Amino acid sequence: MTAENSQNPSIAEYADFLEATRASYDAIAPAYTDRFSDWSADSAPLDRSLVTAFAELAREHAPAPVADLGSGPGSVTAHLDALGTPVFGVDLSPRMVALARRAHPGLRFHVGSMTALDLPDETLGGILALYSVIHIPDDHLPATFAEFQRVLRPGAPVLLAFQSGDSEDRLHMSERFGQEIALDYYWRTPDTVIEHLGDAGLRLHARIVREPGGEEKRPRAFLLAEKPAAGGR
Repeated sequence: MTAENSQNPSIAEYADFLEATRASYDAIAPAYTDRFSDWSADSAPLDRSLVTAFAELAREHAPAPVADLGSGPGSVTAHLDALGTPVFGVDLSPRMVALARRAHPGLRFHVGSMTALDLPDETLGGILALYSVIHIPDDHLPATFAEFQRVLRPGAPVLLAFQSGDSEDRLHMSERFGQEIALDYYWRTPDTVIEHLGDAGLRLHARIVREPGGEEKRPRAFLLAEKPAAGGR
């Protein structure tokens, strides 16, 4: 914690990581939205192709919708909708949800946490979480993936994307976009995340790691998993 942080405990001294993450994204929401408002244009071709493949798998479970968890400005949610996938967005930040609703008035967004989804069992046709599980501490990740397993229909897919590397690491940021924040990032290897998925009863379908491009500093890992269908497949 910097000296500046210690003088302003309104964000920096949240004991609960959810509150710290919510407050941090509320603080940067306008600038973040300006920077990442068009995922389709800004994303790498491989990233778009993987989301397209996920959408095709999820549509097999329509009309059960996909939940875009950590939907932020809503541009990925809108991309899935354009692919013909029933979808809604969930984000921890009320301010981010308000901006997503403004930008995409025809889509549904609500405030919520992927750690405790306000959804009945086996109601989702898929879960997309692009660069959002990176804010979940290690000891909360098993319960988060168990929650994914609970709300997914049998056979439904999960696509995760996260910054990765050859070793585990953690980054704490106290400033972004000129705003004071208290945001933790957890970098994990694909093998670590795959182990947690398996422990939660989610079966790995594919893993892809691409090298960083442009301004990216770490490799990008994509894991496609599924909740096994009843009786296996």
